[in-house]
Amino acid sequence: MPEEPAGYRREVKVVVVGATGNIGTAVVERLASDPEVDEVVGVARRLPETPEARAPGGRSVRWRALDVRLARPQDVVGDADAVVDLAWMFHPTRRPDITWSTNVIGLVRLLEALPSTSVSQLVVASSIAAYSPAGSDAPVAEDWPTHGASSAAYAREKAYVERLLDLAERPGLVVSRLRPAFVFQWRASSEQRRIFAGPLVPGRLMRPELAPRLPIPAGLRLQVVHARDVADAVARILARRAPGPFNLCADQVLTESDVAEAVGSRAWVVPPRVARAALGAAWRTRAAPVPPELFDALMRVPVLSHARARSELDWAPTRTATEALQELLGGMQAGAGHGTPPLHPDR
Repeated sequence: MPEEPAGYRREVKVVVVGATGNIGTAVVERLASDPEVDEVVGVARRLPETPEARAPGGRSVRWRALDVRLARPQDVVGDADAVVDLAWMFHPTRRPDITWSTNVIGLVRLLEALPSTSVSQLVVASSIAAYSPAGSDAPVAEDWPTHGASSAAYAREKAYVERLLDLAERPGLVVSRLRPAFVFQWRASSEQRRIFAGPLVPGRLMRPELAPRLPIPAGLRLQVVHARDVADAVARILARRAPGPFNLCADQVLTESDVAEAVGSRAWVVPPRVARAALGAAWRTRAAPVPPELFDALMRVPVLSHARARSELDWAPTRTATEALQELLGGMQAGAGHGTPPLHPDR
């Protein structure tokens, strides 16, 4: 094979699957402004609605419509150098067979397609919810077991994704995993309100003066990370071809009082069993869109250490946990959104 001339750099093409969601929009914009990436292809079931969303960052982005449950992944990733798989379906929470078809079977189809493509690097979004519960607040590294934080479908599916990625590792393919804490940003605020609070809690009600004392379950320890910081980690993983899992979180671990202060209220600490019973009742009457098992996951996830991302990627969060949480709440109050269907503003 002839040697490449001095100064030669092969063009790099990255395909982002699930490019119109919370993390996906930030990743697409980060890669579109990255001088080391020559072409970005955004893949989603529903394409962006606005021209601004079609050309974020420093260069235009090509968009392809594809449902990972139905179409052939090789049709859009065949000549890519790297794939960032962020596709995820949270709802319908009452139909785990449907979410499984996207969140697990969709990844299976992608992994089966990769040997017939030019893809040499795969980055997949896992989650803090993939981790098994811990018995203390001591931060855990990436070698902590990943059997799921609870029996919630979301946690089960993330844990199963981890097993699939264990089997996907092979010579010639660099496999990396993102294990972020809760990911927030302004333009995804309305989507996250719809996902977790549902239509009975409109964004205009998310104001501190309406809740001078905020009920918070005792023992809550909340870690968050901004979507743009996750996107920066993705760019660094791709540039360094860094394999394996990476915990991603802001430095601060928010306690009950920290959460209340960020909201502008005072904490009303309630026993976890009371909070779970209330959510369970709301779930059974269809007043809440999330099951109580997801509350179990929230209370059981371990505290993450992001030491590996700092040391191997030179990554550091640029937003504090409080800033990310306040951005989420401000976006909810404003009905914030984006020009992609999953993130559309409240109407």
